[in-house]
Amino acid sequence: MLVAGAQASAADEPIINLQAIVNNAEAGSTVSLPPGVYAGGIVIDKPITLTGGHDAIIDGGGEGTIITVSAPDVAINGLTLRASGASLDREDSAISVLAPRVSITNNILEDVLFGAFLRTAPNSIVSNNVIGAKDVFIANRGDGIRLWESEQSVVEGNRIEGGRDSVFWFTDEVVVRDNEVTGGRYGLHFMYSDGAVVEGNVLSGNSVGAFLMYSRDVTVRGNIMAENHGPSGYGIGFKDMDRVTADGNRFIGNRVGMYFDNTPYSHNEHEYITNNLIAYNKIGLLLQPSVKRNIFSNNAFIDNTKQVGISGSGDFSGNDWSHQGVGNYWSDFAGYDADGNGVGDVSYRIDDLYNTLTDKHPDLQFYQDTPAAKAITLAARAFPVLKPRPILEDEYPLVERPVMPTILTTASGAGTVPLALTSAAMVAIAGALIVLPMRKRKLRSREVGT
Repeated sequence: MLVAGAQASAADEPIINLQAIVNNAEAGSTVSLPPGVYAGGIVIDKPITLTGGHDAIIDGGGEGTIITVSAPDVAINGLTLRASGASLDREDSAISVLAPRVSITNNILEDVLFGAFLRTAPNSIVSNNVIGAKDVFIANRGDGIRLWESEQSVVEGNRIEGGRDSVFWFTDEVVVRDNEVTGGRYGLHFMYSDGAVVEGNVLSGNSVGAFLMYSRDVTVRGNIMAENHGPSGYGIGFKDMDRVTADGNRFIGNRVGMYFDNTPYSHNEHEYITNNLIAYNKIGLLLQPSVKRNIFSNNAFIDNTKQVGISGSGDFSGNDWSHQGVGNYWSDFAGYDADGNGVGDVSYRIDDLYNTLTDKHPDLQFYQDTPAAKAITLAARAFPVLKPRPILEDEYPLVERPVMPTILTTASGAGTVPLALTSAAMVAIAGALIVLPMRKRKLRSREVGT
């Protein structure tokens, strides 16, 4: 189909006037695009469905935003959008949405600054899209997905690679599920978004897996956060949060598995951190010394270089390392269980002098595992006067790794592949995630059990 007035591309490929097609469509109709190349820079100002196959390509020509949606109840499905502009000031995007109840599904977005950018677009859906980025320095890229004041929306099953962040600001009750985010700065970034549900996502190879700030009543469940190694390198970070539930997640091979800063924020709140695998990170948990009222129970801390660290100096206290007689599993626990009840008969304590020094002076980590570091530890054991105050004490340490909730992820929309894995198999997969994740551009969908 060729519309009158079409231009020719540099390769003499006909460019179809898509704006004219949209203008001629009736409200409520479905516009199905046959294969071809269509001119971007269009505005959809009426409720229509714009669909086709991935060989229906909407080309922005490297200028501005490809599709702007200003009407509610618009659906954009199954298309390829490519070559937006590159202006951060103008926030050039593949799709810019300014109205509620918009559906963006099954599209491929290539060579775009921002991918899907929704402003005041509540009750919208962004699902099963493949979202790329501009090949520029990461700070000059746009966000793969950004939602602003778009409450009760669903972001599900997308694959986002190489963007800057995926951002959710002032967006209450958003569901972010089964997405795969790789090669970015912040895989997921939440601010002032109460009641969010974050589950089943695979966040790997970013600077930070997820960072949540200034929000409350957030559920973080069943996610995999692996190999995030930027300057901070958090699998997940919490700042000024209240009523967080973090349950059944896997934090594997990050610089820091979980980071807590002034969380919980309110003095009458407690956070429950349960059933998480925290394995092979340089630091399993990193907490600011003023952090209090967190309850850690039934988590598995496996072979982290430092199981728990304190960021800076101060009197670290006020967190609970067990709940109702159930502590955590620590791979370096050297105690015993004489009565066979599954709980160690002595407490698990972190009171290593060398690690205490590295908390206060991070540059000393350079000497980790050297004879000098070991000598400091041995000296503290030989001369109790040198022994520091314990960083933590788990009075009910588990002597066997707990069985953790199954993770069911359909990230990348490739379907569900059930894997009946035992606890030992999960540890083997954890090791594989450290070595292999960045060799594969796409993590296959999986069901992971521990």
